[in-house]
Amino acid sequence: MTDELSGGTRHVRVRVEMVLEIAEPDELIRAAWARIEGDELMPPAERDQAAQTVSRDEAEAVAYLVDPVDLVAEVPGVVLAQASWSSELADYDPEEGWGGEDEDDDVD
Repeated sequence: MTDELSGGTRHVRVRVEMVLEIAEPDELIRAAWARIEGDELMPPAERDQAAQTVSRDEAEAVAYLVDPVDLVAEVPGVVLAQASWSSELADYDPEEGWGGEDEDDDVD
């Protein structure tokens, strides 16, 4: 075992890119509203603003529901050091593929 594995802290950057199809917009928005309403740490004025925002923007609704913290919460032996994420509406053509330099690394 190397010194890096046995004594030092190891950090791993995980990059995930997904394209989600919004099949049921109303269901998505209701779920985002429920998440916002359940956030007891969010001040009421901010909660109202967030609810209005997700009503107008499906990408914002997704951002309220997809949380990288949730992705690793149950992973044994890891502690989340830092996370950021965003959502945006995107044009998508499944026939074109990803178009990025890492196209060979995509998982089907």
